[in-house]
Amino acid sequence: MQVKHWSILFIAAALTLTACVSFGDDEDDDDGKFWKRTPGVAPVSNSLYTEECGSCHFAYQPGFLPERSWQQLMQNLDDHFGDNAELAANVHQQIQQYLVANSADKSSHRRSRKMMRSIADSSTPLRITDTRYFKKEHDEIPARLVKGNEHVRSFSNCDSCHQSAKSGSFSERDIKIAGYGRWDD
Repeated sequence: MQVKHWSILFIAAALTLTACVSFGDDEDDDDGKFWKRTPGVAPVSNSLYTEECGSCHFAYQPGFLPERSWQQLMQNLDDHFGDNAELAANVHQQIQQYLVANSADKSSHRRSRKMMRSIADSSTPLRITDTRYFKKEHDEIPARLVKGNEHVRSFSNCDSCHQSAKSGSFSERDIKIAGYGRWDD
């Protein structure tokens, strides 16, 4: 009778471990709810945003910044990090509505929640790279592999290293730094 009891416990433990490995995709996930996981951040789902904003830079997922950040960014498009990125009024309104509706503070996605926890209520970051969460995730990467790398040039070029960035996955296993190769810390 004792042997059956231990066999059942062993099988239950093996199934639990298998479920964790099968459903878990990110070693930095701290919520422990592997059965309710969503992609790291919601992928961009607005073609107008992708067309207008993605024509100059990576179309950042709205889930990386809070609503207040997107509103401020959209208010100052005449001086968008040194460039004039003004849009027609109707296009501006549609893109701003999309960004606000899908901002980090309205998202249930794992990385969006982590991003929001790293931003003080009194802070309105205009760059994803200025957030504590971003800095923590990238602190081990030597500057020579990014800023000194002609294939990457800046931490803001997400898709030059994160092979699945467009789909909303920023898992470490998908990192391949352009001009360098696979990254593993």
